[in-house]
Amino acid sequence: MSDGNGFMWTRYANTILVTGGAGFIGSHICERLLDRGYEVLCVDNFYTGTRGNIGHLLSNPHFEVMRHDITFPLYVQVSGIFNLACPASPIHYQRDPVQTTKVSVHGSINMLGLAKRLSVPILQASTSEIYGDPLVHPQIESYWGNVNTIGPRACYDEGKRCAETLFFDYHRQHKLPIKVVRIFNTYGPRMHPHDGRVVSNFIVQALKGEPISVFGDGLQTRSFCYVDDLVSAMVMMMESEEDVRGPLNIGNPTEFTMIELAEMVLKKTGSKSKLKHLPLPTDDPKQRKPDISLAQKSLGWTPKTSLDEGLDRTIAYFRQTLG
Repeated sequence: MSDGNGFMWTRYANTILVTGGAGFIGSHICERLLDRGYEVLCVDNFYTGTRGNIGHLLSNPHFEVMRHDITFPLYVQVSGIFNLACPASPIHYQRDPVQTTKVSVHGSINMLGLAKRLSVPILQASTSEIYGDPLVHPQIESYWGNVNTIGPRACYDEGKRCAETLFFDYHRQHKLPIKVVRIFNTYGPRMHPHDGRVVSNFIVQALKGEPISVFGDGLQTRSFCYVDDLVSAMVMMMESEEDVRGPLNIGNPTEFTMIELAEMVLKKTGSKSKLKHLPLPTDDPKQRKPDISLAQKSLGWTPKTSLDEGLDRTIAYFRQTLG
């Protein structure tokens, strides 16, 4: 039976499993799915996710939370899976690189096995990091990437690349309905204030009056997608027809240098912080910009939130959070 949006229901009604559901992006996915009338099972081991991210959802009778590490098998009955479980910032994923790889590989195997047993669709939150330090700009899905397999970022980059391999092999071998999205830099409320990512770093440092940490010369570029736009694309992907498998780049193609971002944050916060240049981290990409033509064609999706508007909302969140 279909819900009219292309999503095929199983006998387990409309309960959706969101792994990593207490994380930054995962909590927004849970919230959006509840708003759309789904039952949501949020699974998280709370390594980087927090109960604060989902506290406002706990009273909802259609929301359930389970503490679980997906590197171990999970036996539940659901009608679809969003697989987001994995630390996503360098500070967090490099803290325990072996476990990071296990989450992407063992965790994907366990979630794919669950989806296979239940015959339900599963979406993988992949990443633009699979492109490494790209030699193609902007990045298109057919580009195979330029990744250092033995560097300090490889636990995340290669783990996600292997996860994509597993997803497509499960599809080819077992006819499993899969969806794969490659997420580019995303920001917004509920970012961890100390995750080391550039938007949260700049905002927190500016609000505290601390020096703004700019790595290298600050001319490296990123493209920033507001979390609401990303969530819209991911839900549209899951609800799309079965043959829309991806991988699809999801991000905002408007490109900014780190210096430009720092100047915007300083202006919006009214901070007197000064820029402090630090050595560029190993294997840090020089350019990052998605080609979103496939997402526009397959889903009819285009990001709607400008960086100017998104930063205002994110700064307001951090003002409240930091007191």
